Amino acid sequence: MKTSQNHFCLLDGATTNPGDLSWEGLENRVSLEVYDRTSPEETVARASGCEGILTNKVLLPKEVLDQLPDLKAVFLLSTGVNVVDLNVCTQRGIPVCNIPAYSTASVAELVFSYLFHWSRRVQTHAEAVRSGHWAACEDFTFSLTPQRELSECTLGLIGFGDIAQSVAERARLFGMKVLATTPHPEGKPDLGQRFVSLEDVLKDSDIVSLHCPLNEETDNIINSYRIRSMKKGAVLINTGRGGLIDEPALAEALKSGHLDAAYLDVLTTEPPKKENSFTPLANAFITPHIGWATRAARQRLIDTLTGNVEAWLDGHPRNVVNNV
Repeated sequence: MKTSQNHFCLLDGATTNPGDLSWEGLENRVSLEVYDRTSPEETVARASGCEGILTNKVLLPKEVLDQLPDLKAVFLLSTGVNVVDLNVCTQRGIPVCNIPAYSTASVAELVFSYLFHWSRRVQTHAEAVRSGHWAACEDFTFSLTPQRELSECTLGLIGFGDIAQSVAERARLFGMKVLATTPHPEGKPDLGQRFVSLEDVLKDSDIVSLHCPLNEETDNIINSYRIRSMKKGAVLINTGRGGLIDEPALAEALKSGHLDAAYLDVLTTEPPKKENSFTPLANAFITPHIGWATRAARQRLIDTLTGNVEAWLDGHPRNVVNNV
């Protein structure tokens, strides 16, 4: 039941729920104000007086949190926690709750969408047929790009959390050899992968897919030096965070032909500038951060978010990412 004390605001609900889902579960528990988008200049005014703030990408740095004395809990609409100052929240006893594992299948399937695009280029050939290329062909078949079998490829995974494990499971079904690197391989499930060093993943993989968190150790983990250590003609996939890659270095590797292609669902600046490092490159395939955005994944997000809020209201917060 709503009480006047349980006043919450959701600062950027439009990407999670553009209108095809419902906030009803939350609205039945708290007094909720939903904003589609919130600019940095609007954050404090909208969040003032709220016990709970729900945010996806709207930043909650120290200077914002210091102006919100009524705040008692932060609920993220994401797995990543870099939008909020965890130290400040910990000092004030404010739990920060995230959404773990909601997009695992969704992101893993996008990785394979990229792999199928690279290996067979269905759209390229379908468009050629539509334009009359096949009708004018002397032979019963033609191909405009190399036709590859994934079973002949080695897939390298940097990071081996839930999403990487889901990718590895799918790769095994297609007969791919899987290499993986992670700081803590102990206790990880055996999905047919072989744990090796980062250097060996880069050196021996036909496709490298990034699934590690963005932190001080992984910032620009794919830089010019490491790109040079990759196989000539290799493919790079990033569905993690844009900051994992030195983008100018990657653009240069694509331009020179050292890498065959890059498939990126995330960039360092989102949305990107109209003209950026990858704009002129035909072998750079950029999607607008859609890995997480299937309807099923967004519904799981909202269900978990609702559960997080209910657990906090009941005095037993869950999915807490800071030490409170």
